[in-house]
Amino acid sequence: MTEQANLPEHFVLIPGGTFQMGSPEDEAWRSSDETQHTMTVSDFYMSQYEVTQAEYEAVMGENPSYFTGETLPVETVTWLDAVAYCNARSEQEGRTPVYTLDGQTVTWDRSADGYRLPTEAEWEYACRAGTEGPFYMQYSPSAENTNFYGRYPYQIEENYFSQDNLEVQPGQYRETTVAVGSFEPSPFGLYDMYGNVGEWTWDAYGPYGTGEQTDPAGAENGTRRVYRGGGWNDFAKNMRSAYRAAMDQEKGSFNIGIRLVLNGAAGAGNVTGMLAGNGAQAQEPEAEGKVLIAYFSWGGNTQGIAEEIQSQTGAELFEITLEEPYSEDYNTVLEEAQRDQREQARPELASHVENMEQYETILLGYPNWWASIPMPIASFLEEYDFSGKTIVPFCSHGGGRFGQSLTAIAKLAPDAVMGEGLSVHYSGGSTLAEDVSAWLEQNHISHQ
Repeated sequence: MTEQANLPEHFVLIPGGTFQMGSPEDEAWRSSDETQHTMTVSDFYMSQYEVTQAEYEAVMGENPSYFTGETLPVETVTWLDAVAYCNARSEQEGRTPVYTLDGQTVTWDRSADGYRLPTEAEWEYACRAGTEGPFYMQYSPSAENTNFYGRYPYQIEENYFSQDNLEVQPGQYRETTVAVGSFEPSPFGLYDMYGNVGEWTWDAYGPYGTGEQTDPAGAENGTRRVYRGGGWNDFAKNMRSAYRAAMDQEKGSFNIGIRLVLNGAAGAGNVTGMLAGNGAQAQEPEAEGKVLIAYFSWGGNTQGIAEEIQSQTGAELFEITLEEPYSEDYNTVLEEAQRDQREQARPELASHVENMEQYETILLGYPNWWASIPMPIASFLEEYDFSGKTIVPFCSHGGGRFGQSLTAIAKLAPDAVMGEGLSVHYSGGSTLAEDVSAWLEQNHISHQ
């Protein structure tokens, strides 16, 4: 390859190679979409740091971030924002923009020398840095070397009541982003590949192929885009090198940002993708037609939120219940919930919605269990066809907000429109009614 004459500061060479992308079947807390397969990537350059708010604002003239600070990573940027930033910074620095947006398509010019997002394969290859385990470090991230929900290190779920067997002990939960480069770099010289903010990739979300590939560009079609690495509020299990998160390309979050790459050498050809997948995400979701409030609740917090929503909307209320209910004992239900998540179980439901086709909008409620959805929610989402419907999530949580629950819903209902979610700390307290009202208005859901 040819060394770039005008390589920007803080970009490092990631030498290409072949690796096993995905995770082995015995990796703890793996997801079914991480099928291991052989992948080859060419040389490329990657920024050592996530894009800062100062860098973003200097190019775009605005700062959308939830947490503010010049050296903090920019976040609350959509995939479309990230693509626009790549092009604008390329033009500002005299590089050829990589992306062209035209109607409902986006085209990536592989030969352009401008800034771009890494492919999912490039991101995982760079993160792994030649390693094969769940993380590039010997054991797993700790609160001392990574900004994440430090109280929940890797495999805490199996050792919650007896932590002597944990390789990494629970630590600090900072509840905010931190300045980029605050911890030691990876073997490839990259900072914050785990935690702080997740990072958008080029790829549309879809199943992996099983054949060997070189420099893949992801699924040809898909309604979501992949982001990687986990953020400040993620459990360690959802920061694994192989973990795949997905979100609609026009939505942002306070734990998703940007890391830039540059070609090592000019590529060949163009890659064209849909901007809105099947078209369902092309417009803002609107709550037209009948609304259903469907919820699963164990301790009562989610039920209370659902009842407040029902009182403000008059919508029908449906409780998701199990043929074999979880234990009423707190310690026991933790073990049962962990078991079902580890096994990606689909517990049998005792309650069913008659004529789901009559509902246009489903307000879907659940407690954030171990940074994801309870498995009864997965059973519910797989029971019905949500194509073209709007799913608007709400959850109760103890500090982790949504965790990776939105990704879980997005993967299980890929043809649904995702509304803006509401996360409520435990039962919501005195502001619950006000918070629910604002959320309903945000999602264009009528009050009664």
